Order: sequence, then structure tokens, then C-alpha cells
Amino acid sequence: MNHLNEQLSNLVQGRVIVPGDPSYDETRQIWNAMIDRRPAVIVECANASDVPVALTYARDNNLEITVRGAGHNIAGSAICDNGLMIDFSKMNHVRVDPEKRRAYVEPGTTLGDFDAAVQQHGLATPVGINSTTGIAGLTLGGGFGWLTRKYGMTIDNLISAQVVTADGSQLTASETENPDLFWAIRGGGGNFGVITEFEFRLHPVGPEILAGLMVFPFEQAKQVLTQYRKFTENAPEDLNVWAVMRQAPPLPFLPEAVHGKEVIVLAVFYVGDIKEGEKLIAPLRDFGNAHGEHIGAQPYSDWQQAFDPLLTAGQRNYWKSHNFSELCDDTLDQLINFAGKLPTSQCEIFIGQLAGASNRVPASAMAYSSRDAKFVLNVHARWEHQSEDEKAISWARAFFKATTPFASSGAYVNFMTAEEGDRVSAAYDTNYQRLVEIKRKYDPDNLFHLNQNIKP
Repeated sequence: MNHLNEQLSNLVQGRVIVPGDPSYDETRQIWNAMIDRRPAVIVECANASDVPVALTYARDNNLEITVRGAGHNIAGSAICDNGLMIDFSKMNHVRVDPEKRRAYVEPGTTLGDFDAAVQQHGLATPVGINSTTGIAGLTLGGGFGWLTRKYGMTIDNLISAQVVTADGSQLTASETENPDLFWAIRGGGGNFGVITEFEFRLHPVGPEILAGLMVFPFEQAKQVLTQYRKFTENAPEDLNVWAVMRQAPPLPFLPEAVHGKEVIVLAVFYVGDIKEGEKLIAPLRDFGNAHGEHIGAQPYSDWQQAFDPLLTAGQRNYWKSHNFSELCDDTLDQLINFAGKLPTSQCEIFIGQLAGASNRVPASAMAYSSRDAKFVLNVHARWEHQSEDEKAISWARAFFKATTPFASSGAYVNFMTAEEGDRVSAAYDTNYQRLVEIKRKYDPDNLFHLNQNIKP
């Protein structure tokens, strides 16, 4: 370690990791194996006070800055070559106040950490569907999942945040303190500072919910999707059903002959009374002749980990995504067309249902503006070998282009890849200009620019 890095080590309470250190390669790994970058120095923060020190050091030494929560971001914005990475992997504590129904969450926390802590008190808030995702990146881009229809986006449940801004100031952002900053971080990504703690509103959930999968033959995709579209129009907000098209994993409730075949899957989640939920989901079985189903009462935190085996780290991933206010026939036809030519066995297309509480928030209430989105569609290209890059990426891009005419406004920035910087202003729609002004106030030199960047 050179003299400057020794100086930095003496100033922070966490660890300083540099190339050649035994833990360097492990620490710099992130979820998407397409991203392989080597920072000059990693500051593994022990607490919030390490962040201003790291920012000063980076600025004094002309180093680019990235921030890693759980390293799950598809674009790989947690890491850059030859820069300084602020690493929060050791700051993953969750403090719960069950009386106030509040959680105080450090930025290295994964969704699995969060769910485990709050479910001890029978509480939850809307987060994503993969337990290894980080709470920080998820929240800053918006955040949605199984509870979104009932309780809104993750950001709709954010009460306050502790933020270190570009000049090293440690601020509280809430409706009453620095409200412009609070407005911007709810959907504006990592553009405005480094979050060192989130405060969330919690809701009574579980501990048991009704959830599971119905798997239909792919040749029945059109009839299943058409009925799905109609069913979702009147489904109560306690119920959320997503549609997934992919090759069938070797699930024990499916006949072996179906494994590896294209299928359409309905992923079902109900947060109310179990018996009532069973009545509500019964019509789904009439959508087609299912290969099989596995639905029942289970702990909420188990369902939150149900898709983890399909989303493990170490694979190559590329996403393209659209919002939809409705699913027209042309959209469904394109879904089926592209799901019929999956380039690898791990690729999938999913439709996540948002319609409900998130649509009742005004588009101008916070940075995230896509309040007319009733569905989010993500085409998830996933594969193992670099030799498959071209066919997988070109498939995803072609699908994105084919469905663009039917999409609604905005975009979900957490699903945007590194080369989609030209979509940033469109993602925020009418909120973009205000975000530029707030960026100019809190980060006039664009110190935080390795993200879906809002230029000051």
C-alpha cells in the first residue's frame, strides 16, 4: 500500500483495500458478470463518517467515485476502473421500531437482510423480488415488488434519509428537512449524494401469505395472456399476478418432459386472508390446461427468496424494459413472438403488475414520474459464456424496439443498462428539469456521474 493509501487507512474506521490485497478480487465482484472492472482503491466503510473522508480523498487525487450497496445494478454503476469505490457491504444493519412501524436501514443491506429483520415483527414494506438485491439502489431508482399494488413503490414508503452530499455535508432529507433533496432521491438514483441510512414506513404483512406458480404450455400463451389482461383489470390490490415466459426450470411439481421447454408462468401473490385468496385465484386455473401448479400458504420471507435460484451472481446479464399503461394485442403478440425464440436457456420476459396504490401518487410528487404505469415489462437476457453476448443482446434489443410503439411514457431507471444514458431525460419526463436544478444545487460539479446521470 502506498503512502497515500496508508494516510487514507488512518483516516477511516473501515478497511482500505487495494489491488494485490487478498480480498480485493472478491470485494470488487458484482452481480452482473459482464462487468469486470478494477478500482484503484476500495473504502469498505464502517460507518457514515467514513464517507466524507472517502469523497475528499477521491477529489484530492482526481479519482472517479462509485458507490456499492449490494452491487446488483444491471449497469454495473457500483464500480469503475482506476477509481475509488465506496463499499457499504459491511454496513447492513436494520433497526426496527415495531411500535412506530419504522425501519432504519444501512445502505449495504440486502432485501433478504431487510425482510428477515422486519418480518420478526410481522411487518414489511414494498421491495423487489430477489433477496440479494440491495435496498439502496432499489430505493433510489423507485423500487417495486409484490406489495406495490397495495402499498405503493419503495419510495412511497421512504420517510427520510441521511445523505452525504458532494461537499461532504451530512444532511437529513425528508418532507420537512431539505425537501428538495428528498424529492430528488426518490427515484433520481445516486445523482445527489451518498445515502448512509434510510427510514421506511412498515405495514403488517404475513408472516404467512398465499403465493406460488401456475405453469401453462407455451402454445397456450395467447389465451393465457388475453385472460390475464382481463383478470388484472378488476383484481383487488391485495392480489398481484405476474406473467413470465421462459424455459421451464426443473421444478419438482412439473413433469420431467416439461423441463427445459418454453412455458408461460403465472406467479401469484396474495397478502390477505388465505381462504379468501384461494377463492380469488381459482379463475386463473381456467386460463388453460396447466402443466402443474404449486400454490399455498407460506412465510412471506420464503416467497421473497423463491426466484433467487434463477438470479444467482456470476452470469452475464442484459436487460431492456418498458412501462405499459395497458397491454394491447400487438404487445402480447410481440411478447409471444420473442419468447418463442429465446437465445439461451436462462432468458426470460416478465410482466410485473403495478396497478394500484402507485398510480394514485401524483407524477410530480417525487422524481419517479411514471405513475401511469400499470405494468413493467423486462426482457431479461441471461447467459453464461462471452461467446453468446451478441445473440443474447441483439435479441433483447430487437424485442425492445418491437414493443416501443405500444409502451407508455417514462422508464424504470433500475432496469436501464449502461448505454441507455440517452433515455434518462425521457425516464423522468416532466420532472427532469427540476432534477437538473436540484443537481446543480447539491452536486454542481457532477461528482456523482457514474450512474444514469442527470447533468447539472
